[in-house]
Amino acid sequence: MAHLAPIQPCLWFDGDAREAMEYYVGVFPDSAIRSIEEYPDEAIDPHFAGMRGKVLNGSFTLDGVDFVCLDGGPLFRFTEAISFVVTCGDQDEIDRYWAALSHVPEAEQCGWCKDRFGLSWQIVPRRMAELLSGPAVIQVMMRQKKIIIAELEAAGR
Repeated sequence: MAHLAPIQPCLWFDGDAREAMEYYVGVFPDSAIRSIEEYPDEAIDPHFAGMRGKVLNGSFTLDGVDFVCLDGGPLFRFTEAISFVVTCGDQDEIDRYWAALSHVPEAEQCGWCKDRFGLSWQIVPRRMAELLSGPAVIQVMMRQKKIIIAELEAAGR
């Protein structure tokens, strides 16, 4: 059995955990769903009414990062207080992840986007700290939705 990380993010979905896992493993390289345990038949336990076939515990890996998830219902939602940072080597990689993950245009700013499940992502260049070399660059970044490396480089000259 593969070694799992001692700390793993757990994502709470409202009935679409399986769809989210399948989507995310299609977006990131070296990714896989490791296991899915479904809620038992509601005839066995009435507490699970309406949950038959939903994800009780899902386990998956995205580009080497282990996650767990579940279908917990509508009680809790994702917020921007938690996001996942995707560091990219170049503009093409930023563009690819942005196209795959950005589904809520009004939530976009400074490289942050929100996917169709409501989860927030930061799609940034690996050398972001180097690029943010002064106030002019920061002002440009604050006006951007998707990070455009060439614009940051031009502002830093």
